[in-house]
Amino acid sequence: MKLYPEILTLFFAISLSLISAGQTGEVSASLSNTPPPGFAALWNGRDLTGWWGADTEDPRGYTGLPAVEFQTKRDASLTDIRKHWLVRDGELVNDGKGLFLTTEQYFGDFELLVDYKTVPLADSGIYLRGCPQVQIWDSTDKKKFAIGADKGSGGLWNNSPGAPGKDPLVKADKPFAQWNRLRIVMVGSRVWVWLNGQPTVDGSVLENYFDRKLPVPSRGPIQLQTHGGEISWRNVFIREIGGDEANRLLRGTDPEGFSSIFNGRDLTGWTGQLDCVNVTGSAIVWQPGKGGVIHTQKEYADFVVRLEFKLPPGGNNGLAIRYPGSGNPANEAMCECQVLDDHYEQATGSKIDPRQAHGSAYGMVAALRGYQRPAGEWNYQEVAVSGSTIKVELNGTRILDADLSQVTEFMEGYGHPGRNRKSGYFGFAGHNDPVAFRNISIKPLD
Repeated sequence: MKLYPEILTLFFAISLSLISAGQTGEVSASLSNTPPPGFAALWNGRDLTGWWGADTEDPRGYTGLPAVEFQTKRDASLTDIRKHWLVRDGELVNDGKGLFLTTEQYFGDFELLVDYKTVPLADSGIYLRGCPQVQIWDSTDKKKFAIGADKGSGGLWNNSPGAPGKDPLVKADKPFAQWNRLRIVMVGSRVWVWLNGQPTVDGSVLENYFDRKLPVPSRGPIQLQTHGGEISWRNVFIREIGGDEANRLLRGTDPEGFSSIFNGRDLTGWTGQLDCVNVTGSAIVWQPGKGGVIHTQKEYADFVVRLEFKLPPGGNNGLAIRYPGSGNPANEAMCECQVLDDHYEQATGSKIDPRQAHGSAYGMVAALRGYQRPAGEWNYQEVAVSGSTIKVELNGTRILDADLSQVTEFMEGYGHPGRNRKSGYFGFAGHNDPVAFRNISIKPLD
């Protein structure tokens, strides 16, 4: 089942600034290095200001360095960069050797436009947040047909064999000596790519080449990777994507099988401690100082739920998964999927167990942190429940993938007897904070 539908129409509707001459193909000389509205030039067209050199290395290794240590690493790379990179006739040119040109600035969600031109046998790519890569190579090189060169450029070549996005959807490379245009959108770990106006990747997850058990970092640099032959670049533009737009892009239009379980006006279809919440601004909003559980009147076994939530600083709530209708969801339901401000400890001064962090199966399995938007902004989340497994994707990044039947260690010794439940209600477990939920839809899988 594909949770992320074809949303190319939505992208084009949002990015009206791109519907101009040259944005999907050849760019006229008069527009060279002039960013379209809303974009900024990553390369200034004159020199290498704002760039340094890195290799194929885990970006978490240098993005977390103290400022002095990073500056030393950066400065040491510039000798190699100056040897293999130059500006020629308004183009950024690499000789096919040396370190990869790397932005000093880091990016989260973004839209990137890049023009490139290469030569036979060259092999290149664009690292996203420091992770490989959107592939660029010689699609006529028969020696590399066995590894996919014949399928063309624009795929996520470093994804696992057979994984979505590894091979481009179409072959869209232009002949040598002609300029190609890449358009790349990245939200969370998900990537969309167009090469010369044709879609080559449709919302696929970019795997973390350095540790496939972890998602790619939430922020990191853009890198222009080169080896094997000369490649020229120009018109390198970027636009950072805000949270509201990112949520729209991730959600798209609910695919077939999903139905809304909250009408945005009242609590029709819900039951429980309804006096704990108000419906305000098309959202279910908890009243400050009131706790309690509200849940659907319908039961679900296996399902996927899509929703948006907004937290105040230190805000705490939870998703009741297969809730029996009474008791504490953390123990009596299959689980309480925690909804908690990522900066809860700083906001409240209280320390939490990792199994209490946002997205965790409360008290049983810890979710990854660092992928939540700041307090006060809307987040988009999908939760998939199948058998004894639960998967949580937050803002386009998988933060939990757990089989609760395999859990043997529990926070504070609670056994969580409800974790073996096969069905139950879906709901929210409020904890006195004005947490808000909206755009809630669900798809039964059984």
